[in-house]
Amino acid sequence: MVESNPFPSSPPTRPVPNGEPLSDVTLPLFAGRLADPEQVLQQVFGFTEFRPGQRRIIDAVLAGRDAIGVMPTGAGKSLTFQVPARILPGAVLVVSPLISLMKDQVDAMIRYGYSAAVLNSSIDFDARREVLARLRRGELHLLYVAPEGIEGSLRQLIAECHISLVVVDEAHCISHWGHEFRPAYRKLKGLKEQLGNIPVLALTATATRRVAADILAQLGMSRPDGFRGSFFRPNLKITAQKKGEGRNTRQDILGIIRRHDGMSGIVYCLSRKGVDALTAWLREQGIRALPYHAGLPDDERRRSQDAFARDEADVIVATVAFGMGIDKSNIRFVIHRDMPKSVEAWYQEMGRAGRDGLPSDCVLMYSWSDVIGYESFLNNVEDETLREETRRKTVEMFRLVDQGGCRHQKLVACFEDSIDPCGDSCDVCKGGTVADLITQGPVRTGRKVQAVRSGPSIDGRSTGAATPRSTLPTDVDPGLFERLRALRRRIADRENVPAYIVFSDAVLTALADRRPATPEEMLATPGIGPAKLARYGGEFLELLNGAE
Repeated sequence: MVESNPFPSSPPTRPVPNGEPLSDVTLPLFAGRLADPEQVLQQVFGFTEFRPGQRRIIDAVLAGRDAIGVMPTGAGKSLTFQVPARILPGAVLVVSPLISLMKDQVDAMIRYGYSAAVLNSSIDFDARREVLARLRRGELHLLYVAPEGIEGSLRQLIAECHISLVVVDEAHCISHWGHEFRPAYRKLKGLKEQLGNIPVLALTATATRRVAADILAQLGMSRPDGFRGSFFRPNLKITAQKKGEGRNTRQDILGIIRRHDGMSGIVYCLSRKGVDALTAWLREQGIRALPYHAGLPDDERRRSQDAFARDEADVIVATVAFGMGIDKSNIRFVIHRDMPKSVEAWYQEMGRAGRDGLPSDCVLMYSWSDVIGYESFLNNVEDETLREETRRKTVEMFRLVDQGGCRHQKLVACFEDSIDPCGDSCDVCKGGTVADLITQGPVRTGRKVQAVRSGPSIDGRSTGAATPRSTLPTDVDPGLFERLRALRRRIADRENVPAYIVFSDAVLTALADRRPATPEEMLATPGIGPAKLARYGGEFLELLNGAE
């Protein structure tokens, strides 16, 4: 075990990546290395305090130790490697399972002043060669790769470069006992040794102790440090409804969507056929919905995901093929039309809501027929032990929601976590049903916004949609929030990135609340560092200074 930081404290400054459209803004200060985690947190990300567990993991990898972070979605796992990437002298190699999101992750990092790139099958030969050249020259803070992408010759090429840390994101995918096992993850074994026994950081939001132990063994981690956060997310408001019992599932789904008029949400279905049928019906009802499942052509899936990320579609109706690694922070509801296959899957899928910490609805519709429906998938599982384990998890999922009791308390217990009854974050504790949720009316805690906009065209068809009424503090002017949101959308369209990459809803809420009038006041807003101030501050200050 390494007892102290083996890396020099003053590594050379590295340039901003060539060709990135940084307008007329140059960021030489922020492109280079910084001295310590607190400096990176404040000067790059604009925050004053680390969240629980972040500093412990960061200190471990900076000291050359392996580490594992088991932290719920929204707890800030990414910061545990993004901060070291500005301190360590070599690149941080991030193994991530979802190719479709890597570009967004790189775009987000560049806007914080990082030099970042991606290597996957979506980039052409010349771009691939340029990325490798930059890696060899020591010009990258972060390099994102898919597990399938670091096999054979590419793995050897990366091994010949200066890599300071390997990050395995969604690390539960490496375990047969995890709910999203990917064979390519197993081939990561030996990577640590091949890269010179550098530290490995494994990150996941859903790992039991059994899965965590398998992760450590598969990655060859030595005496790792780690942090296991609480699995309780009180901003997720859980409601469960047994299907049948006199209710119409489609009408309930429509009512929940309309309650969140103009807001982003996901509806999960068990089958591709179910996705297509529900999407078509929702669109007939005037909902800006798009489908996503593995049976669609790649370009159609990509268009659906891009439209959702850019707020051009409000609802994605999907199988579980959609979701892993979703970075969109302002998803306000997740509906399961059919029961998930396991408690881990349920936690992961509903956890895509409310990443910004604002209240979000998670609605589960379930029945024993859903359990039977999963039996057909078990025919593809050759390992008898794994087949029985999968069947057991599906039955466990049904029993967990069917036997009553605080939803959150029972859910976190499956991850060896213990809490008191949640109080008001589930239907059991606060009292209520899906019917009550629908009849509560549109989500709003601030003043009502009356403005209406015409929705962008989806597949050539334009629909109308009310301006989203975000869950705002009562003293925040929702009209100002909407103007800030419109400006964010214009900037995002101009830069061809999802809106949340510019600023999150939480940052816009803080701007509407604080109304900074100077760059210094804007820099004091949580979530705004110097790089984003330099890039976007002028336009937002102009709007804020002209606000009534």
